[in-house]
Amino acid sequence: MKKWLPLIIAVIVIFGIYRWAVGFNNTAVEYEANAKTAWSNVESAYQRRNDLIGNLVKTVQGAADFERSTLTEVIEARSKATSVNIDANNLTPESISAFQNAQSGLSGALSKLLVSVERYPELKANQNFLELQSQLEGTENRINVERNRYNEAVNTYDIHTTKFPGTLLAGIFGFEEMPRYKADPGSEKAPDVDFNFD
Repeated sequence: MKKWLPLIIAVIVIFGIYRWAVGFNNTAVEYEANAKTAWSNVESAYQRRNDLIGNLVKTVQGAADFERSTLTEVIEARSKATSVNIDANNLTPESISAFQNAQSGLSGALSKLLVSVERYPELKANQNFLELQSQLEGTENRINVERNRYNEAVNTYDIHTTKFPGTLLAGIFGFEEMPRYKADPGSEKAPDVDFNFD
């Protein structure tokens, strides 16, 4: 029996390491998938906003003397924002930054448009415009919620793959740190958009 003892111990140790590695890998795969799904929800919320902005632009175009330069700026920013897409399997700090910059440009153009509307009583009284404003406000809140959920999912994944001893296996299995969605530069000083034109 004594001669088999080292072999039995080795088998138990190898089996324990195997179980630990499989458990680590499966949990990392699950957390990574959750983060990718959360990113897809971020993109979906932004897509909803882009769709609403398209409808808003059509409504504003009906105002005969509305500033064309402001409208053109929104249309161009929307076109740029919709052209930047990210593959959830290739989330990098650079790709998220490009996406964020495009969306920020659209946010700025939209803010300018909404401020300009203040000078157009017929638009402020247009029921379709008012409904679109309300939906946009709700969508902006949804975007913020989805970005926070994405960051929470990334945080769970990153902690799992960077904490010792998991970090030893992360490199072997190819798990890399995922980028977070960060606040826009200067956003702490950004003016609030007033959706109420009473």
